[in-house]
Amino acid sequence: MNEILDGIIDGFIATSLLEWIAVLTGVVYVILAAKKSIWCWSFAIVSAGLYVYLCYGLNLYLESFLQLFYVLMGIAGWYFWNQTKDRDDLIVVWRRDFHFLNVGISAVVCLVLGYYFDENTTQAYPYLDAFTTVFSLAATYMVTQRVLENWIYWIVIDIAAIFLYAAKGLYLTALLFFIFTILAVVGFVQWQKKYKLQKVRRR
Repeated sequence: MNEILDGIIDGFIATSLLEWIAVLTGVVYVILAAKKSIWCWSFAIVSAGLYVYLCYGLNLYLESFLQLFYVLMGIAGWYFWNQTKDRDDLIVVWRRDFHFLNVGISAVVCLVLGYYFDENTTQAYPYLDAFTTVFSLAATYMVTQRVLENWIYWIVIDIAAIFLYAAKGLYLTALLFFIFTILAVVGFVQWQKKYKLQKVRRR
């Protein structure tokens, strides 16, 4: 137990400046997203850009691709939110069949990618990385469209990411995703309240 604790402490001490910046900007992104502030996307772009470099260096190729996607979605998110900033009905709820379709397609793609990278590359934890990558793509799109249930997706994804990053020695990033999990719960509660309020206003 002491050896594990010492390893975690040593990992925090050895954390690079780039990872610290990526973590801090990532936390700010989630906090601002929960508040529906358009400025969240600028912090998302910075954080994701740094993680592209960090993940690629650790042979987390799918995660690196995911972070590059986040950079692009940060730009798209800024655009979509800016286009709808004056609307009252900003938060939407997907029908159940949308979620079934989303989860089903994402699961199949996850298995295919996991198998391919497991058989043909030096990818670390291919299936776990494929899971966080594929489902994060769907969840990120949901954020840009202000879909309420995006936070539920993120809770599950963030828990999986905690194990992924801890296994690769990025303990600060694992802690970040623990914080993300808590913030996702808070974000869901806040968006749900706003959604109920906007339904009342539209009656």
